Amino acid sequence: LQCWEVRKRNSSEWCRFIRSNPDCRLDGGFLDYLEGVFCVFPPRLLPLAVTLYALWLLYLFIILGVTAEKFFCPNLSAISTNLKLSHNVAVFSLMFPLHGVTFLAFGNGAPDVFSAVVAFSDPRTAGLAIGAIFGAGVFVTTVVAGGIALIKPFTAASRPFLRDVIFYMVAVFLTFMILYFGRITLGEALGYLGLYVFYVFTVVLCTWIHRRQRGEGLAPPAPWEPEMPTDAEEQESSGTNSGDYGEEYRPLLPSRETSLRILTTALSPLDYRKWRRKPWYWRLFKVFKVPVELVLLLTVPVVDPDKDDLNWKRPLNCLHVLTSPLLCILTLKSGTYGLYQIQGIFPVWGLVTLVGSFLAIITFITTSNEEPPKYHCVFAFLGFLASAMWINAAATELVNILRTLGIIFQLSNTVLGLTLLAWGNSIGDTFSDLTMARQGYPRMAFSACFGGIIFNILVGVGLGCLLQMTSSQLVVKVRLQQHGGWQQDPGVTPHHSPSLRQLEPDSLLVWILAGALGLSLVFSFVSVPAQCFQLGKAYGVCLILYYLAFLCVALLTEFRVIHLSAV
Repeated sequence: LQCWEVRKRNSSEWCRFIRSNPDCRLDGGFLDYLEGVFCVFPPRLLPLAVTLYALWLLYLFIILGVTAEKFFCPNLSAISTNLKLSHNVAVFSLMFPLHGVTFLAFGNGAPDVFSAVVAFSDPRTAGLAIGAIFGAGVFVTTVVAGGIALIKPFTAASRPFLRDVIFYMVAVFLTFMILYFGRITLGEALGYLGLYVFYVFTVVLCTWIHRRQRGEGLAPPAPWEPEMPTDAEEQESSGTNSGDYGEEYRPLLPSRETSLRILTTALSPLDYRKWRRKPWYWRLFKVFKVPVELVLLLTVPVVDPDKDDLNWKRPLNCLHVLTSPLLCILTLKSGTYGLYQIQGIFPVWGLVTLVGSFLAIITFITTSNEEPPKYHCVFAFLGFLASAMWINAAATELVNILRTLGIIFQLSNTVLGLTLLAWGNSIGDTFSDLTMARQGYPRMAFSACFGGIIFNILVGVGLGCLLQMTSSQLVVKVRLQQHGGWQQDPGVTPHHSPSLRQLEPDSLLVWILAGALGLSLVFSFVSVPAQCFQLGKAYGVCLILYYLAFLCVALLTEFRVIHLSAV
């Protein structure tokens, strides 16, 4: 029996059905949401449980956004800075687009990619990943792109736009074919990642050719050509530092601070001067973010290359030597490895605590408060790993709670993915792109709409399916070693090879979603050049109306108003 059938039974049987049905088991995660709503809460308090789950869902999106923006992206930027091998001007100028389509795209798309990887790891939630990736694509390329055109009409960059739309249409077509055949092989999953590598190479090559044609300089624009930045300059100007934890006012004369004062200052997520200047709604939102930021500050180091001291906080960074590895081992597989006992006596988390404490003491003794050590760049990699584990843990809880809400309301994973998950993961990009357009950079914001989601679909589908196949192969190897030969595994049958991932569409809604995304891309690919790349309010209104029509059709299909008649 499928788990969603629990609502068809008597409320007195809900708990027994959930606990006895294997389909109701949530893989990963720290909380069992299904048992909580059907066993802990009495049936008459089901609306209260749903309300609490909805609030927790919103808070999970806040955790994802704060972790990606304040900790994941800065550490990625620091890593990319440390990995630059040449300071030659020509090479350095080509690093900007490379940084934008790799590190910057990974930072901005981390919640989407981690959510897709987690959803693809379980066949029951694969529809959630497909719905989220396609749904976010439709939302960003219609609502966000249309909103930019409504806020500030502009002339789009012709070559980057055509390049990104063509690559994105190829990615959507490949995904459509995989859904049509109902499976993805190991070679096809690697092909997704290879296509993204080819896209990165194309961006760098086009930038190099463009700069060579212009003689490494900026020629004055023609009377009919608006003065706009190139791809490389857009990435350079967008690389602003948005840290909330930097000191806004520095003393004229440097003074030595005690380690205790440095620790308390570094752990404070509030800037009281900024607090007094901000409006009430910013303060209210900040109150909700403070607990998350405090825990992240305790467990995730941040290296900032733009600061003189590289954000070196000696007592806090020494504490990170202990807390970051402990966080990683306790969040990996929802604490399964951290709670494992070595020889049945000593837990792994205890060993990590002892080793981390020893290294923290050594680091504290051999460093000073004023100057970062030579190996400070290692903290960027440690912060990257710790923030990635935070994002992965939050994404796991997010997928589980969405599946629970789908079972409660009898909704498919696809519609939950194209609405709640897609909107939640896209809300940050929406606000940043629209703000960028209001500040006078609509061209840059429009390019981000089509460039960023290429990373999400290619890496999200490719990496998610690849990791699922890898885990299946490990299961098969373990079973072969344990039984000395082939042992039939319920999850790996001759028709379900470890190097084969089944991706069968569960409803008509998947085809509507894929067709809507492809049609929106074709519309932009035809209409934008037809308008000579001059995009105004009419283009924006058409895109937003298109999304509203798509959303109506999707919801009508979900509630069986639109359906295929049986032959």
